[in-house]
Amino acid sequence: MAAGEQERVKSVTRVFSLLELIADAGGDATLSELATAADLPLPTIHRLLRTLVSLGYARQLANRRYALGPQLVRLGEVANRQFGRIAMPQLKELVERLGETANLATIDGDRVIYVSQAPSPHAMRMFTEVGRRSYMHSSGVGKAILSQLDDAEVREIVGRAGMPVATPHTLGTVDALLDDLETSRRRGYAIDDGEQEIGVRCYAMAVPGMPIPTAVSVSGPVARVGDDFAERAIPVLREVAAEIGRSVAAG
Repeated sequence: MAAGEQERVKSVTRVFSLLELIADAGGDATLSELATAADLPLPTIHRLLRTLVSLGYARQLANRRYALGPQLVRLGEVANRQFGRIAMPQLKELVERLGETANLATIDGDRVIYVSQAPSPHAMRMFTEVGRRSYMHSSGVGKAILSQLDDAEVREIVGRAGMPVATPHTLGTVDALLDDLETSRRRGYAIDDGEQEIGVRCYAMAVPGMPIPTAVSVSGPVARVGDDFAERAIPVLREVAAEIGRSVAAG
């Protein structure tokens, strides 16, 4: 590889590293914070950020901090739709085998975003709009995603996002959430038992081998989604999660 091409590749790598550092910082960061985290000279960071700002992939706030730009929203929306389409056959398989609504979700900053859904054929069913962002501590997919992170990361996320209590069953403290996540890691799946909506139960599981934490779930009214349902659902959910991971890896 020629020296000029090597330099261009290095610049591209640095640009994506900066965007990831801003995202990891919660969406915005100072020039000095980025320089320290990236271990790059301030002039280099400043030059790359100027380019990103001019293209709309970053923006400079009034307080001089740098944030992710609106162009990334468009790219993310298209990527999520494509991701959702890849997993749709597996979500439909979940519905066919279990009869309840299936969802696929990924982490999006400090929230979880639903990227695909296959609805239950029942008249009384769960519906979550694709593209909706929810708190992670009160949803099955959110807790399945958090269970893939260490406790320090979980504390940072909920510290920034907050932990609003949606129902009497919602976990309201970080310690309660961490205990729940430890249980989820041990058994291999997360449960939302009326924590986001009264009368709704959801079983969710991490999708293995994904570049970002991702989860798949099946949910329905508690009248249909009880202990006997869980016995049938967990093996199927594990099988489908593995299929989704393989499908995404294959492109």
